[in-house]
Amino acid sequence: MTHNDPTNQNMIDNSMFFSYSPKVRDWCSKLQSFMDTHVIPKDGDWHMSAEKGIYPLILINELKVQAQSEGLWNLFLPDLNDHEPGTRLTNIEYAPLAEIMGRYHWASEVFNCSAPDTGNMELLHQFGSAEQKRKWLNPLLAGNIRSGVSITEPHVASSDPTNLTTTIQSDGDFYIINGRKWFTTGALHPNFAFTIVLGVTEPNKQAPRHSRHTFVIVPADTPGFNVVRNLPIMNHFALEGHCEIEFKDVRVAKANRVGEEGKGFALAQARLGPGRIHHCMRSIGQCERALELMCQRLLARSTYGKGLDTYANLQDWIAKSRMEIDQARLLCHYACWLMDTQGNKVARVLISEIKVTASRLQTKILDRAMQIWGATGLTNDTPLSYLWTWGRALRFVDGPDEVHLRAIARAELKKYI
Repeated sequence: MTHNDPTNQNMIDNSMFFSYSPKVRDWCSKLQSFMDTHVIPKDGDWHMSAEKGIYPLILINELKVQAQSEGLWNLFLPDLNDHEPGTRLTNIEYAPLAEIMGRYHWASEVFNCSAPDTGNMELLHQFGSAEQKRKWLNPLLAGNIRSGVSITEPHVASSDPTNLTTTIQSDGDFYIINGRKWFTTGALHPNFAFTIVLGVTEPNKQAPRHSRHTFVIVPADTPGFNVVRNLPIMNHFALEGHCEIEFKDVRVAKANRVGEEGKGFALAQARLGPGRIHHCMRSIGQCERALELMCQRLLARSTYGKGLDTYANLQDWIAKSRMEIDQARLLCHYACWLMDTQGNKVARVLISEIKVTASRLQTKILDRAMQIWGATGLTNDTPLSYLWTWGRALRFVDGPDEVHLRAIARAELKKYI
């Protein structure tokens, strides 16, 4: 194998560099300045509103106007057209920016870079019809609406999407949708406008397993679309909702179908690749914030007449955290580089590797940080307990660890067949 062989995941190509380009450094400086000046000072206001159960829409909208005016907008989409608002950055260019945003879990929306909208914008950008782009993609790119994606179901093992049972039946020029989904993020956002549903359009179980499902856009005001409940994640209720949804005789035009009928599985894979690595980028930023808080606490506290920073076991936690974050970042950037140079499909194993690595690392580092902060770390006086909770959730989001580990193992074993 040569250095240019993308199947050789054990070797790093000679063309990789370990410093950001002047362009990326400029964007990082610009974004960090915006965060310091506009976002971080509003963090307390955001949380005060959240504690009352009120989505701080006015605060978010004011920040979005400022961010767009400074060109900090749609940073994640590398193939924007000239007439579409945003900055055309590659994955490797976007990674450090997503990390900066990710340090504050609500900040990505300010820059129109939050999930699940980013994945839906990529999906509609690649596969949407002209009318779908006009009606749904353009308002998403402008930040005027929010969206969801409805894939996971409560009654089947949804880590294998071919198990999904929600039916999308043909009825002339329309589809009739029946089923139940859950963890549809964003369905309670004040600007929620639609979700993209994955369901069965080919009821014949003798048909190929990967050719039975289709994506369809369902507007939020469609009769039969019902939000059943907001699901808590480890007793935390997200303001925008991680919702269980019922589709009861939902009738939508076939013009709402995304891509070809029966191609939903392939579209889902295309959508999830970038989305997975975006989560990892933000996760690394949250790990950095936890490490920063750890260091601040160690330098400010003492026990038994000694500063916490003098205890060898706590110094080890700091050192291990620094090494592990750096390792995860390098793996993330390597996956980004491969996506940019060889395509998402070639990078799929590396995406799985960083997906497992980042989510597991987040819970590990946040656990250390909570322990250093003592009982305070369990409260909402710091972001630590929430970030630990979200890190644990990431081990399921966009596929559980076990599915990714299976893919990594299969790719490794294949080299020796």
